[in-house]
Amino acid sequence: MNTTDPAGEGSISSFPARVIVGLGGLYVTQSVIGGVVFTGLPAVMRQNGASLNDIAFILLTVLPWSFKFLWAPWVERYRSPRVGLRRSRTVIGLVGACAVGAVIACALIGPTSLGPLMVAMMIASFSSATLDIACDGHAVESLTEKNHGWANSAQVGGAYIGAAIGGGLFLVLIDHLGWTPSALIMAGVLVALALPFLTTPDGARSARPDAPRQSLMAALKRPEILSGIALISLYVLGQKWSSVLISPFLIDAGLSLTAIGVLNGVGVTVAGLIGAVSGGYVVRRFGAFPVMAASMAAQVLATVGFALYAYFGARSPIALVLLGLLSSGAISLGIVAVYSELMGRASLDQAGVDFTLFQSMDGIVSLIGWWLVSSFGDTLGFAFCFAACALLGIVALGALPILARRSSTLPGKADQRA
Repeated sequence: MNTTDPAGEGSISSFPARVIVGLGGLYVTQSVIGGVVFTGLPAVMRQNGASLNDIAFILLTVLPWSFKFLWAPWVERYRSPRVGLRRSRTVIGLVGACAVGAVIACALIGPTSLGPLMVAMMIASFSSATLDIACDGHAVESLTEKNHGWANSAQVGGAYIGAAIGGGLFLVLIDHLGWTPSALIMAGVLVALALPFLTTPDGARSARPDAPRQSLMAALKRPEILSGIALISLYVLGQKWSSVLISPFLIDAGLSLTAIGVLNGVGVTVAGLIGAVSGGYVVRRFGAFPVMAASMAAQVLATVGFALYAYFGARSPIALVLLGLLSSGAISLGIVAVYSELMGRASLDQAGVDFTLFQSMDGIVSLIGWWLVSSFGDTLGFAFCFAACALLGIVALGALPILARRSSTLPGKADQRA
């Protein structure tokens, strides 16, 4: 794939370090917002007396991540036109400003005004999801194939660092400074993280002026995309549904916001980064599907552990920390494996659209599960919900070999990467 300006100017692949640093900052930025919504805000709401039903309501703000495939083709057509200069920096700057403004609005609204807070978080989530579309497309276009591994490392590593800031540091700051100053600090962090990208050259022309028009229909007509959608759905079913319960459960178990913040910001991040870094090696060594199976099995063990802890009413912070670390490491290892498999299914002509479709299905299935366990959590209890999630994980683990066999028969799954 030619990643330089055909006219000989504005070559971005000549500066891979600057591009990767800029992309890394953007991936961290998106995950800071996600960490605030998925981890930080549920813990703060629970401490303020919110029910799990209220937490399920606020989680509707992840809808833009679930349905961003609907506007991905339009974003990509504007950002990377077939003729003329790319507009990655323009898209990131404008959409990023909306995200920062939404976080500032959250700071002024406060965590107890559920309706206005949800509107502001929805804007932040929409902006973050749109940033991810542009960021993924820019990464594929701007780096040579030998540097794609660095982009994947920036994406996975950035996700855990951002989650550590949004779900860890944010909670520690709230415990000491309160909601408004802490949320304003998060807005400042977002600006600082985006600066490396916004100061990176963005003048390369389209590598293929004759490339087909990006569209969802082009993706959905390919069997490797449909099989990939089934795969990511199964992965989420086996890995992610219990994750939304962990922060509220830790609050009910007696941990402070500072303790949860340190766990999320240090322990979970380290475990996640270890899983992400080691994942690249073990996937090359053993293949994606065996690693996915191992990570699902580890997640089932962690979820069973949470269920037993809740059922017997244990009081062991060390056990909670170990279970949280096991869950985080398993999820990160699985993410590397499943997206390594999906990478070979995306067309280079519309990588931003194809990857967005996979990520949206990830978000849709996650949202369904998070809403279910949160809605029924108050009635059925943590022990039942964790146990139900573990059972679903076992079902997914049993179905994984079927998808593995079907995927091995797909014709030309990576033909477009030759």
